Parts: sequence; structure tokens; C-alpha cells
Amino acid sequence: MNIQDTTVSGPPAPRNLDDLGLPVVMLRDILLKTLFRMSVDQTSDIARITSLPVPLAQEVIDIARGQSLLEATGTLHASSRGEMGYQLTDSGKARALDALAQSEYFGAVPVPMTQYAAQVERQSVRKMRITRDQLTAAMGDLILPDTLLDHLGPAVSAGRSILMYGPPGNGKSSISNGIRDALGDRIYVPRAVEHAGQVISVYDPIVHSKAEAQEDDPSSLRRSSTRFDPRYVRCDRPTVITGGELTLSMLDLTYNPTARTYQAPLQFKATGGVFIVDDLGRQEESPQALINRWIVPLEEGHDILALQSGEKFTVPFDTLVIFSTNFHPNAIFDRAALRRIFFKIKIDGPNQEDFLKIFALVARKRGMPLDEAALVHLLKARFPEIDNVYANYMPIFLIDQMIAICEFEGIPYQMTPELVDRAWANMFVRDEDITR
Repeated sequence: MNIQDTTVSGPPAPRNLDDLGLPVVMLRDILLKTLFRMSVDQTSDIARITSLPVPLAQEVIDIARGQSLLEATGTLHASSRGEMGYQLTDSGKARALDALAQSEYFGAVPVPMTQYAAQVERQSVRKMRITRDQLTAAMGDLILPDTLLDHLGPAVSAGRSILMYGPPGNGKSSISNGIRDALGDRIYVPRAVEHAGQVISVYDPIVHSKAEAQEDDPSSLRRSSTRFDPRYVRCDRPTVITGGELTLSMLDLTYNPTARTYQAPLQFKATGGVFIVDDLGRQEESPQALINRWIVPLEEGHDILALQSGEKFTVPFDTLVIFSTNFHPNAIFDRAALRRIFFKIKIDGPNQEDFLKIFALVARKRGMPLDEAALVHLLKARFPEIDNVYANYMPIFLIDQMIAICEFEGIPYQMTPELVDRAWANMFVRDEDITR
């Protein structure tokens, strides 16, 4: 579906160094480390790399020059509108090395956690309102009963946790992806955040899809009035999808002891968007343990993380968490855990009527002509073998199987009782003893 322009209010661009909310020493040291590690010497490039407005970048440069840590090269660069170049002095290099020994982080100036919390509130996923038409459109070719949409709609609009359960092959993962697509606006993701002098990297190109935007002239001393804080990246609402690989450690800060820097955990990167835990019950961690880890975030709206020193601190938790499982909830959770999951929705297989609708839709998309005799054979001869239990994955499986057979045999796409039987044989494995 098409992403529409967001109405989310962007973080205001800082007008002075106080608006950045960081100690001047930290700003200066990030500048020195950036110049030491990267080949930049002009204000416009320094501003771009440190994600500061040009006037503020120049202020930090002037502070460093006043402390004899930077010096002007005395060279004007004709290719960059006559900008003056700057370089580290010997004292500046020594200070940069000392700062790097404490933390290798350089580049984009971080956003204080308190400022980011305010932005999270402005763009909260719980403030979204999804209509039935929007949700239906986001589901694409999925054919869902109205009763299911009756439950899904309020769950998505509430921005609260959702548990989808039911037999495999009925589209729980596809529905999760459809919910993700329904969140069609954009938010602002910080490149990094700061807490107690520690920098935590947040923006991740793997998770965050950057929205195209017209950039102001980086060398201009004035920015447009609509420009947001350049320490943020305007992105589609993020989605993190995990499966059997999810462990509790992935929900903690990742510390790099060599660089002495932190990487935000998965749920923090998903702030303002969707966190999908697929195949719940297939992880090394028990479902009960995973839910126990989520109790505070789900109930209180904030998470608790810990620094390498052991200091714990709270961070915003504004994420639509979707758990998807093939197990019955009572088999993997106790009542206390289930109480903390706000919406519990069973995803059943289609009835025969909906199965035929899905079958016809898939056939049309695949270019497979329908055949009444073949369909009657499928319904009357094959499905009674499995007690007439229909699943959403079956039409795609059967039609793709028949297409593969036709292509192998060198015949036009067609649907016959014989081809139905050959396709059906590949859908299940017979119970039998195998000699080893």
C-alpha cells in the first residue's frame, strides 16, 4: 500500500547549544573524535556528519578553537563556497585520543533520553486510528471474515499487545505483516540517544526505512522553518520481526567492549512501530520467560535497561507487540501472563466457501484456469481424508504444485483430477516406518 504523508509533529530544530540538551564538553569531544577519525575539515561537512545545524556546528568549532584544540588551515575551498578549513592541533589530537579511549563513538550528536521520550509521546503508535477500510486494504489478497476484522481493528487502533493463535498455515504471519502495512505514516527516529553520558546507537538501516525528503542546502546558514532536528531520521514506522532465534539477551543493550559503545535492543528500535514475535513457543526461551520479560513494558509503557556498570534506567516503550503461535495459549502461559496480553485473537482456517474464494483468487493471479471437475474431485475425494479441515496455505500450495507439474511435462497450465492428486500427494507425508 502507499505510504501517506505523516501528520506526526517533528522534533523542533535546535536553535542554540542549550536546545541540544548535552554538556558542551561532550559536544566538543564528539567533534574532535569525528575530525580525528574522518577526513573532514569544513563546517558544512562537519555539520552533516555530526547531524547539527550549520550555525551550531560552527559554535562548537569556535569553542574548540578558543581552547586551542582546533586551528584554521588558512585555506578557502573554492569548491565549497569559500569555506574555511579546520584541523586538529597537537593538543586537539591528544584530547581526541583521550576521548576515544573513553568511547569510540563519533559522528551524529545523540539526543538526550528525556528529549526522545517527549518525541515518542508525540508520535505514539497508540495515537493512530486505523479504519476498517485501511486494515482491509493492508491485508492485500488475504480473505478474512468480518468477525476477525471486528477483533483485529480495535486491537491495532489501541496499539496494545496482541496474541494471535491457531492452527498453522492460516495466515497469522501474513496478518501480522498486514497490520504492519496498515501503519502507513512516518515518525522520527534518533540516530543515537544519550543517558548518563553513555551513547546508545538507535537508527538501524536494516530496521528503519528512511523516507525520502528534500534536504536543505547543508552549507546554508539558514534552514527552512519546517526543518526538524537533524539528529533524527524521518522513517516509516519500523517493524522488527523475530522468530525461533529470539533470546532474552536480544532484548538487552548490546555493549561493545572494544569500542565502549552501546547498541539499542530490538524492542527499542521498534519504538513507534511493530514488534512481531513469530512462531512463539519455538524459541530456546520458554514463552512464559519471554512474557515475564515484557510484563513491565506491556503494563507500564516503559522498559528497563541496564548499562555495563549495572546502572538501570527507564526508556520509552511505545510498540505494538504481536505474538503469533500455533500452540493453544493455555498450554504455554499461566493466567497471569495471559492477563497481561491485551488482545487474544484466534485465527482459524477458512470454511469451504472462503477456501474456494481464495482458491479462485490464487488461480487467477497465477494464470491457472479453473476446472469444475477438478474442484469437485478435490472437495469430495481428497478433503474427506483430513476431515474436511481447510487451511489458507492450501490453495497456493496446490496451484503452485500443479503449475510445476505442467511446466515439467511441457503442457499448458491446466487443472485436472489427476493433477490435483499429484499436487495433494506433496502436501502431506505418510506415517510409515523408515529402515535406518
